[in-house]
Amino acid sequence: MEEVRRQLARIEMFQGREAEAQIERLGGLTNLVYKISLDGEAYILRIAGEGTDEIIDRVIEKHNARVAANAGMSADVLFFDASDGLMLASYIPGETMSAEKFTNSAGSAARAARAFKIIHTCGQEFKFRFELFAMMDDYLKVLDDLGATLPDGYHDVVHEAQAVRRAIDAHPADLVPCHCDPLCENFIDDGERMWIIDWEYSGMNDPLWDLGDLSIEAGFTEAQDREMMEAYFDNQPTEAQFARMVIYKAMADLLWTLWGLIQHANNNPVDDFWAYSIGRFERCKKLMASPEFTRHLEAMNSTHE
Repeated sequence: MEEVRRQLARIEMFQGREAEAQIERLGGLTNLVYKISLDGEAYILRIAGEGTDEIIDRVIEKHNARVAANAGMSADVLFFDASDGLMLASYIPGETMSAEKFTNSAGSAARAARAFKIIHTCGQEFKFRFELFAMMDDYLKVLDDLGATLPDGYHDVVHEAQAVRRAIDAHPADLVPCHCDPLCENFIDDGERMWIIDWEYSGMNDPLWDLGDLSIEAGFTEAQDREMMEAYFDNQPTEAQFARMVIYKAMADLLWTLWGLIQHANNNPVDDFWAYSIGRFERCKKLMASPEFTRHLEAMNSTHE
């Protein structure tokens, strides 16, 4: 708590009053996150985790988080020091989501889709372009520098994924501001709408990445996928749109496998990141080996959106 108060003292509104603030530790896989209460107001303080500067550009995050706040679907950014990632944001009351809550909360997939639509159609630009395969290469370099071990067969699966790369290149999407890392816990449900927080990995991207990644994080059924897609498009998705979303499920697992391995190599104590990575990798391989995946890849290649 002394360290939290020391960080609060860097923020003008808390200077000289940091000892009066009430502090409550919240969740977070790579960062330290706290609810701060003072004078009847609540805030969120984020202290960036060790090693995050290897894979996160805080100048980009600062810009994108403010764009998202201005779009009206994320927390207001009250303080942000890009030199080390210290951030103070407004507190959003509501239910922090999880895979179980998405499963048990009627309409939650549709509310999440409508939140995505707000940022995707805000008409603003995010700094950074989310390039899936370039990011994989960057993560592999970080892992090589750390002397980390990859799961057996990882490079073979990356080679197989080149068919996806060719399909994406042949049918490029219009890039829009995207969250790009839609963990369930990055959604807050106030009962009427969803809010989205944590813009560390955000950038200009294919909007269907966000939908496919959320689907895999939340463990959506096909019915929930349909609910999400119909709410997003205000109509039935085309075969190619649905196919692209499903393909991104596998690619999200392939990318975040590497992210988890970096956490493991950095000895992040929050979770068993080796097990996390292996689980994601095995799920990716299973989906890519399925007839469904082949069918969706064919639809993506043969159908114009």
